[in-house]
Amino acid sequence: MNNSQFLAILKKSFITYLQTGARSNKKLGILHGAISEDLQERLNNNTYSVYSLGYGIGKEHKIYGRYVDKAVDITITENNQPIAGIAVKYVMSNYSQNSNNYFENMLGETANIRCAKIPYFQIFIIPDKIPYFDKDGSISKWETISEHNLNKYIKLSNDNIDTYLHTPNKTLVFIVHIQDKNSNAKISNRQTYVDYYSNNDFDMTMSALSFNFGSTIVYNDYDKFIDKVVHAIKSL
Repeated sequence: MNNSQFLAILKKSFITYLQTGARSNKKLGILHGAISEDLQERLNNNTYSVYSLGYGIGKEHKIYGRYVDKAVDITITENNQPIAGIAVKYVMSNYSQNSNNYFENMLGETANIRCAKIPYFQIFIIPDKIPYFDKDGSISKWETISEHNLNKYIKLSNDNIDTYLHTPNKTLVFIVHIQDKNSNAKISNRQTYVDYYSNNDFDMTMSALSFNFGSTIVYNDYDKFIDKVVHAIKSL
């Protein structure tokens, strides 16, 4: 799966999220399943198995962490033993409200698994402009992703992964741009947002935003990231 194909999967997952709601895991099955299938093909060895929603038996696999056991978004096993995991986060709204929680949870789950001597990878996906929904469903503002929003990821990208076990072995930061075909569309709340993107064509492309990430983060290159994951797994 190349970057264009990955974008097509992200668009399909986004549309499914609109149609089924935030609580449904169908959007996760589409995204996690596609990544898992691609990973299995690239590993190209029947001693490896990949587990996730939307692929194979359609279930997540548990990794035994240093402190707590964790059902991981994507688990890779060798001869039925978990040897690596990938967490996937696809943010679609209200990022500023939850950004610290997302990041702190990522650090904690990474440390838990890497302290058990199992490599752990992260995929973080977000549009460069997303709605902020109030409790009543109205859109109070549109959040535009900036260097300020990603400053903690920039710091993380310069960590030494051998020193800081809370740092993923490699992280993909993938920022997309949703291009409306009708710039005059009146989108004021959750329902009009869902209706518009469910019923109108739009393009999803890689964002033109540029950031100075260090070596532990791959930015807007799914193909490069997944190749590095495969190389790391085969090097174990």
